Amino acid sequence: MNAPWKPGAPNGRDLFSAYVCDDDTLDLLRPVVEEMGWPTDKCHKGGLRNAVQSLSVAASPNILLVDLSESGDPLADINSLAEVCEPGTIVIAMGQVNDVRLYRDLIVSGLQDYLLKPFSPEQLRDILGQAQEALNAPKVEETSSDKPHISTAVIGTRGGVGASTIATSLAWLLSQEKERLTALLDLDVHFGTGALALDLEPGRGLTDAIDNPSRIDGLFIERAMIKANENLSLLSAEAPINQPVMTDGTAFFQLQEEFRAAFECTVIDLPRDMLISYPHLLGDVNATVIVTELTLASARDAIRLLSWLKSHAAQSKVIVVANKVQTGGLEISRQDFESSIERKIDIIIPADPKTAAHAAKLGQAFVEAGKSSKASAKMVQLTEQVLGTVDGGDEDETASKKSSLMDKFDGLKSLLPSKSKKQKEEAETPAE
Repeated sequence: MNAPWKPGAPNGRDLFSAYVCDDDTLDLLRPVVEEMGWPTDKCHKGGLRNAVQSLSVAASPNILLVDLSESGDPLADINSLAEVCEPGTIVIAMGQVNDVRLYRDLIVSGLQDYLLKPFSPEQLRDILGQAQEALNAPKVEETSSDKPHISTAVIGTRGGVGASTIATSLAWLLSQEKERLTALLDLDVHFGTGALALDLEPGRGLTDAIDNPSRIDGLFIERAMIKANENLSLLSAEAPINQPVMTDGTAFFQLQEEFRAAFECTVIDLPRDMLISYPHLLGDVNATVIVTELTLASARDAIRLLSWLKSHAAQSKVIVVANKVQTGGLEISRQDFESSIERKIDIIIPADPKTAAHAAKLGQAFVEAGKSSKASAKMVQLTEQVLGTVDGGDEDETASKKSSLMDKFDGLKSLLPSKSKKQKEEAETPAE
């Protein structure tokens, strides 16, 4: 999740406050705070509960230290604290629970750090020093404001073609290799794999947004999103399968609006059926990546998706990606596939099940787990094409044929009988 408290410069608020549960911690804290040059009268007793009560009627400081020792549900209490803290506050927590999962969840929720009690003055001094460095660090958001926002939707022609793998890899490349502040929006509300692929808990951010679209604003985005790395944040869900999505799509529109303001790039992992109910999802998308396999069924649905995009999202540059392409035994050759959809395939990604399995075991994006693989190199090419869409210059990639959809379907059916010798030779080695 993007940190609920973003490091920022002092803005008239107190520089530092602390709320701790016991006298021993208070006695250890005050000399270190004085050494830092901060006022010791801002070291209070009372823990997190006292912090929430105090900050509900006063501005939060730039650096806040809170004690979770008396908290029965630290994550829930931290969320309560987030409600009364202003963006810009750096929060450090301390507590007695030595649990890696809790530590990770607290950091993901936006905390600067977590101190395990008992701790030494040196440990406290180091952490407070890091908080001060983060507070004084120059803001970089304004330096990237001149870059136009790039929104990309990734749609699979069929289930299992690897659209989610490509969406996750694309988002990772934009955030890590291109150093762009990136949002990954997984709109498969019930069965999305974006969080799973990055070894993250999906959280309730997306379901909360759907249930309460009026709450969606910049602060909601900061608190609801899961942070995957310094530049990549994820919004997803794992809704119960007995709860259908009940929304008119307002939440999705508002999320995209907020993403445009908060991020440089948005990658939407978009299930096909969402296009039927919410066609406005692609209204402002710069690039649409259609992920397909070289099969009869994928060719049929690629035709349908291309036709739909031409009618409903004409402004979006379409990039066709053939994924998991084997070196032999293709159901349809590349030439026949391109002839059927009446345009060229932009990128062919070779099948690499070994890297896919390795990525799943590590909980990493495909391109992160297999940086040297040929498949990852093709995904890097896709990233370059996506970034190039903001420059305009869309190419006329489709032939000016007047055939109807039924004509195309008839052509596809003719591919099913045994192929000629020439077709079999073409199917053995797909062109790059």
